[in-house]
Amino acid sequence: MRAISVTMNVTLDGVVQGLGRPDEDTRGGFTHGGWGGRYQDDVLAQEMSRGMSKPGDMLFGRRTWEDFIGAWAGQTDGNPFTTHMNAATKYVASTTLDDAGAWQNSVLLPGEAAKTVAELKATPGNDLSVIGSAALVRALHAAGLVDHYTLLIHPLTLGRGARLFDADAPFTEFTLTRSVATTKGVLIAYYERAAA
Repeated sequence: MRAISVTMNVTLDGVVQGLGRPDEDTRGGFTHGGWGGRYQDDVLAQEMSRGMSKPGDMLFGRRTWEDFIGAWAGQTDGNPFTTHMNAATKYVASTTLDDAGAWQNSVLLPGEAAKTVAELKATPGNDLSVIGSAALVRALHAAGLVDHYTLLIHPLTLGRGARLFDADAPFTEFTLTRSVATTKGVLIAYYERAAA
C-alpha cells in the first residue's frame, strides 16, 4: 500500500490560500496573495529538497495541477525542482477534467477524490506526495487517507482566507517526528499519523 504525504504552507491562523502570487487564488475576495515569498531561505530550500530526493509520485487536485502547469510544464531551466516536477508521475483527481495531457507524465483520476485516491493508494507503487491542493487534502483527511503532514508554519496571521481544515475535519491524532526552524521564523513540522 502506498503512503500519502502532504506538504502545506500555512499561516498561524490556518490559512493556506494564495501563498505564491498576488493573483494565485483570489476566490472569496482574498487580497493577501503572495504572503509566503518573504519567508524563503536556504533552510527551507534544503528541507524541501530532502523530500524531493526520495522516489515517489505526486497527487494533485485540479486547480493546483492547472496552476503548476504554468510554472513547471516544459521548463528546462536547470532547477532541480523543475526536473523533479516534470519527471514525476502526476496523478490529478478531478470531477471536471476530460484528460490530463496538458502536462507530461500526468494521469487523470476521474470522479470523487476519496474513492479514486483510496483505490490508487491500495495498489503497489511509489508513495504519493501532495503539495498544496487544499480541497483535495481536506477530502483525503476526512477519508482517513493521509499518513504524513509536513506543515510549513509561517509566522503571520491573515484573518481571512481558505483554511487547511474546516469544522468538519474528523478527530485524528498525529505524532511530531521532526521539526526545523528556518532563519525567517518558519517552523517546518513533520507529523505522522498516530497508531490507532
